[in-house]
Amino acid sequence: MKLNGLYAITPDWADTARLITVTEAVLKGGCRLLQYRNKTASACHRDEQAVALRGLTRRYEALLIVNDDIDLALTSEADGVHLGGEDGDLAEARRRLGPDRILGASCYQNLDLAAAAVHAGANYIAFGSFFPSPTKPLAKRADRALVAAAKTRFNLPVCAIGGITPDNATGLIEAGADLLAVISAVYNNADPERASRDFMQLFENRCP
Repeated sequence: MKLNGLYAITPDWADTARLITVTEAVLKGGCRLLQYRNKTASACHRDEQAVALRGLTRRYEALLIVNDDIDLALTSEADGVHLGGEDGDLAEARRRLGPDRILGASCYQNLDLAAAAVHAGANYIAFGSFFPSPTKPLAKRADRALVAAAKTRFNLPVCAIGGITPDNATGLIEAGADLLAVISAVYNNADPERASRDFMQLFENRCP
């Protein structure tokens, strides 16, 4: 499946039923790439939620990526893992995942980190934060010129993250972003299905 469009990332919700209900609405809106991220749950709870999300994404023919946990990605039969800068060695992650699963890497505002990720076998590279984010309010800012530079230098999908909404996303897409990683703008929206559809429409409107 092509890595393109809305990349929905789950919030730290303890209520699994709520998480599944809202995620299903996001998938109904057209999103086909989901990252399971929960920094506060116990290991047992994370197992439960990841397996539930794996079942849901299969129903919608969507991809499931697990944040920062290769073991959980493997045991839940997820499609891949995303690692931050301090979350493990990318080359080792690629070895453990094998050639067929997806490996994503956070590169923040640094093209050299992106180059290392590409060398280690990443399938996509992520940059941010582009706007103020309630998830990481102290994160350093990235400029959309970074997206254009990454697209010129690397032959991989580029993901933008950080405070992205349908209202501020157009410039990132115009700069070449293939993926928009979003938490609040979909999961905290009163109509997550519509929010998902709005993001996907931005990509459909992009000029070839």
